[in-house]
Amino acid sequence: MEIISSKYFVKQYKKLPKDIQNKVDKRLEIFMLDNQNSILNIHGLRGMYAGKYSFNVTADYRVIFAYVEEDVAMLIDIGSHSKLYS
Repeated sequence: MEIISSKYFVKQYKKLPKDIQNKVDKRLEIFMLDNQNSILNIHGLRGMYAGKYSFNVTADYRVIFAYVEEDVAMLIDIGSHSKLYS
């Protein structure tokens, strides 16, 4: 899986605490190797994120992404569950 990041994602990523950034990096490695890995808990979204997907970084932090091609995902947003879905 190839990953590309939106400018907004990069900006939000840089605002995260370092320990969360490290966890994001590890989850992205898993996602690139096996985007069906159950640890990611990938699921489709509704509402304002309809057509997009999310995976878990921690119990509270999520990455929102979209498949732009069969083997290419664009990272759109990252943050706590309450920040993303409020």
